[in-house]
This record gives sequence, C-alpha cells and structure tokens, in this order.
Amino acid sequence: MVLVLGIESSCDETAAALVDGEGRIVAQRIASQDAEHAPYGGVVPEIAARAHAERLAPMIEGVLADAGVGLADCDAIAATAGPGLIGGVMVGLVSAKALAMASETPLIAINHLEGHALSPRLADSSIEFPYALLLVSGGHCQILRVNGVGQYKRLATTIDDALGEAFDKTAKILGLGFPGGPAVERVAKDGDPAAVALPRPMVGSGEPHFSFAGLKSAVLRAHESANHTAADLAASFQQAAVDCVVDRLRIALEGMDDVGTLVVAGGVAANATVRAALERFAADHCMRFAAPPPALCTDNAAMIAWAGVERLGQSDPLDIAARPRWPLDPDAEPVRGAGVKA
Repeated sequence: MVLVLGIESSCDETAAALVDGEGRIVAQRIASQDAEHAPYGGVVPEIAARAHAERLAPMIEGVLADAGVGLADCDAIAATAGPGLIGGVMVGLVSAKALAMASETPLIAINHLEGHALSPRLADSSIEFPYALLLVSGGHCQILRVNGVGQYKRLATTIDDALGEAFDKTAKILGLGFPGGPAVERVAKDGDPAAVALPRPMVGSGEPHFSFAGLKSAVLRAHESANHTAADLAASFQQAAVDCVVDRLRIALEGMDDVGTLVVAGGVAANATVRAALERFAADHCMRFAAPPPALCTDNAAMIAWAGVERLGQSDPLDIAARPRWPLDPDAEPVRGAGVKA
C-alpha cells in the first residue's frame, strides 16, 4: 500500500497526516492557533513559528501511532515548502528533511497552493484534468486552468487584497473576532445583503483580475457612519464579494469550452454562500461543480500528503530552500498593482 506522510505549517495550523494511494486519509491531526492570535486580530508570524516548533514533532509521532506504522512504512514525506510565513514553512520543511534523512525516505517539497489545487481530487477521484480552479484563501485569490499535476495556467489574480484577507479585515472592522471569515459568515445570516450599497470593484471591466481593497474600505466608511447593523454590513459585504467573484469567473473562463468542471479550493471555499453562488454559476454555464469538504478547504496536511501521492516517484534534494512566495504559474504575465498576490 502506498503511504505518504504530509506536513503543513505555512500559516497558523500545525498539521500532519497519512494518506494512501487511493486517497484514503489513514490518520491526521491538526492544531489551530486561534487562541494565540485572537488578541491581535490576525496571525503574528513569530508566534505562529514558535507554536509550530513546539507542536509538530509530537503531532507527527501521534499520527504515526494512530495509524500503527513507522517512518519506514512511508513511501515519501511531503512537506509544504512555500508559499507562506517563512518561519513556519521552515519549521515544517526542516522537520521533514530530518525525518527523510534519518529514515532514508524520499522528500517531496510541496507548493502549498498545489495542495489546495489538487485537494478536490483527494475528496473525489472522478475529477479529471483539465479543470478550472478558483483558489480563494487568506493570502491568495486566483483563477487557474489546471491541466495536470504541476501544469497550471493563471487566468486571473488579485491586484491588492485576497478575498480571505478582505473577510478577515471586515470582521476586524465590525469587531467580530478572529478568525474573521467564519465570523462574518455567521453574523451575515441575520443580515440583509441588500441593506448597504457597497461597491463591486472591477465588475464590468474587461480584465478578469480581482480587487477587494476598495470594498474593504467601503465597509469601514459604512461602519463609521453608524447607520448600519453589523449583520447588515456583514451580509452586504459577503454579497458584494460573491458578485465580484462570479463576474470575474465569467470573464476568465470565456472561451474555455474544453473545461467541463469548476473547482473551488482554499479557506474561503468553506463559506456556504460562496459555494452556493459558484454552484449556480457552474450550472448556468453547463459545468460540473466540485469542492472539497470544508475540513479540506482550510490548511491541512492531508492535502499536502495527497499532493505527494500525485507526485510520487519525484523527490527533492535535502538542501531545497523554503520559499515565502512560490507562484503556481511562474510564466504568468505580471499584472498592475503594488499588492499583487502571484
């Protein structure tokens, strides 16, 4: 039986998992750092790296014990090598290097974004290449054509904030706590999505890229006016964000008649309102819609292990470096905007 150990430490989740060649999650553990970062309203890189260093080794040991296997039973060790907060990435990658060297097991350095991009295939083995991918998380907002493992063509990206970042900042403005995305979604259920007139940045433009900085600023101004409830602001923000995403997808996927599946991945993919809108979009465009279960949308080691399964037979040298930035499509043309998330 093929078995890959996955390690994830790119942001504020410390995770380890074992996944087999059939896509079965044999064992997994994940530790959130929400309590550590909550007083600051966001992730503090130094705190995150220290927490990874304290938790990762016993977590890996625990996952192996849960499965009743040892390192010698693993065909590869897959670890996130970027992009992400460099301190945390280094903790996970150095740990994986040490384990690989000690056990003489191949090391596979995984692009965290590829982990998200391939995670729907972990959840549903019937998803075939090529497919269109909307990758939406706290640090990234992109539309890509996925032609195969390691074969990505970027169709759109954000010129400033990522969608997940906009959710988190909206939550901070409204005093909803951390993590912000789930808080906004929860409060929005009691609000009117048409109550506050918020902008839809880039909607109607001919280019497919995203922009959420203006929307976030509009939420701040509306909040400061004290004329709206938090529920109405959250619901109106969420609806504006959904409208932007659907419009950008329409532009980006124009003419891609050979792609029959729309896939969404990343932390924001756990948002039920976003999912419902994307499912409607796919149906209207005669596309199949696929999304991993919410537990595989947020950062996790199972998707990293699965990316290792998909790349099995490849290996990386033990001196491979951690990377704070690592685009899936390095040949994509630059877009305007000082805050571009490649």
